[in-house]
Amino acid sequence: MDQFKKPEDRRPLERVLYEVKKIIVGQDDLLERLVVALLARGHILVEGVPGLAKTMAIKTLAQVIGGEFKRIQFTPDLVPADLIGTRIYNQKTGEFNTSLGPVFTNLLLADEINRAPAKVQSALLEVMQERQVTIGRETFQVPNPFLVLATQNPIEAEGTYALPEAQVDRFMLKVLVGYPSATEEFVIVERMTGVLQAVQRVLSTEQLVVLQQAADKVYVDPALMEYAVRLVTATRKSPDPSLKEVAPYIMFGASPRASINLILAGRALAFLRGRAYALPQDVRDMALDVMRHRLVLSYEALSDNVTSDELLRKIIDRIPVPEVPLHERANVRVNA
Repeated sequence: MDQFKKPEDRRPLERVLYEVKKIIVGQDDLLERLVVALLARGHILVEGVPGLAKTMAIKTLAQVIGGEFKRIQFTPDLVPADLIGTRIYNQKTGEFNTSLGPVFTNLLLADEINRAPAKVQSALLEVMQERQVTIGRETFQVPNPFLVLATQNPIEAEGTYALPEAQVDRFMLKVLVGYPSATEEFVIVERMTGVLQAVQRVLSTEQLVVLQQAADKVYVDPALMEYAVRLVTATRKSPDPSLKEVAPYIMFGASPRASINLILAGRALAFLRGRAYALPQDVRDMALDVMRHRLVLSYEALSDNVTSDELLRKIIDRIPVPEVPLHERANVRVNA
């Protein structure tokens, strides 16, 4: 953290949130999760009805953070080449040249991602997991950092396509955005019908990489890793008799990516909260966002109108929280 020595630069992530909140009213959970995804190098899927500032929040965050930003408006007529690029024949030279697509950027906004068919969705699998794209016989690395920030509308069925399970699993977080309170909506109307404040760029991609590396050093006790694994494995065939009522509603539980991302997200959240060590509460706070999109519900769940969040809350409540012994570095605080 030697790069942040000036008093005004000691908390760069707080400055990022301050700038974003010049435009966005409320949505504290969403903004916190966006920053966690940035720190943990994870992709994030934001779901909510139209008009809740999902796209605006992501665009504003991109303005505050340096680096290249591109937006793709997903439509049913997109083809994979529209995302990753293609090879173009040059008549003058008689050779094929590679034209790279919009995924070659630092922050990629995939707006209304569920409006594109499966063949387009599959084009994102390699770049989201491997941070690279293969076009023809050549492989191209995307810039670092690289994050996919996607939005989807849950209420429309016409002209939409369910995301493949393999792609959904590659999103570290899925955040649900709800309606604002009456007070927040009054402020939204007042702000949006007036002159919006200009946001300033307060973080460069180089500084973001330094922050990511600092977040990687947050201490995670093995007991906390065991707790994360217990949460995830409880979504499968759990031997715990207190969770027997949950089992009929889950066809497939969360994958090991959920266990990994629980620790990565919890560690990033601890860093954001100013600690050099993670606590069980950090993992609990991220559990719903990490696991809700990784459960495949059974027909019984659909017929009984049971949601993933309801099942996960029961699991979280019934898995005992470990008493994690604080590491010798527990007294160290980091500048988030």
